Amino acid sequence: MTAVSFSSLLDSWDRQQAAYIAEREARFNAQLEVLALAAGQDFHVVDLACGPGSLSLRILQRFPQARVTAIDLDPLLLAVARGALAEYGDRIRILQADLADPACFAALSGPAPQAAVSSTALHWLMPEQQLALYRNVAGLLADGGVFLNADHQRYDQRQPRLKALAERHDEQTQQRAWDNGVEDWDRWFAGALQSPALAAYQAEREALFAGRPVPPPTPVDFQLAALRQAGFSEAGTVWQLLDDYVIAGWK
Repeated sequence: MTAVSFSSLLDSWDRQQAAYIAEREARFNAQLEVLALAAGQDFHVVDLACGPGSLSLRILQRFPQARVTAIDLDPLLLAVARGALAEYGDRIRILQADLADPACFAALSGPAPQAAVSSTALHWLMPEQQLALYRNVAGLLADGGVFLNADHQRYDQRQPRLKALAERHDEQTQQRAWDNGVEDWDRWFAGALQSPALAAYQAEREALFAGRPVPPPTPVDFQLAALRQAGFSEAGTVWQLLDDYVIAGWK
C-alpha cells in the first residue's frame, strides 16, 4: 500500500470522526494553542491512543521542531499512522502499547517529555484505568509539563437539561454528516480492510479487544478530580462545547 493511500485513509478517518465531533478542528486548535503557550516550539510530546495519527500530524505540521511519540494498541490504526506520517522521519516514533497496562511507558527512554496529549480515546478505559494512567502520565512528564485530553465528558443526572441538549446536538451533527455522504466508523473500517496489508491485522486486533468491558461515561468533575488525585498540581478546562472538552493538567 502506498504512502498516498495511507494519507487518504487518514483523511477519510478525519472526515468520519468529524461526524461524531461537531467542532473537531477547533478542539485540536485549542490543544495546539495551549501546547505553544506551555511548551514553546521545541518539545517532545507523547500522543496517547494516537489512532491513525490525526493529532500527531497536526502537531508535526504546526511545530517543525517538535518530536512526537505516538502510542496505541490497535495494530491496524498504527499501520495507517506509520504510513501516513512516514515523511516526518525521526520526528515521529510510533509504539504499540496498552494504556490500561501500568507498564505502558516501558519502551520510553531519555529525557522526560514536556507534554502529553490525547483526543477522543481515553473514554475507552474504565474509570479506575484512567486514574492509573493519569498517575503514569504525571510520573512520565517533566516538571511543569502539561497533559491535554480532548474528549466528551458526559453530563449525568445532575444536569438533565444540558444532557438532553448535548445528546440532541450529537444526533444533529451525525445526521448532517450522513446526509452529506460521510462514512460512519463501520464503513471506514470495512474500507480499510479492503487493503490486504491492513486486513492482515484484523485477527490480532480482534484478539486484543475481545472481552473488554464498555466503560461508563464520566463527567468532567471526575476527570479534574482524577488528575489532581494522580499528582497533577493544577487541572482545569481550556475549551468546551456542551459536553465536549479539552482538559489540561500541569505537573
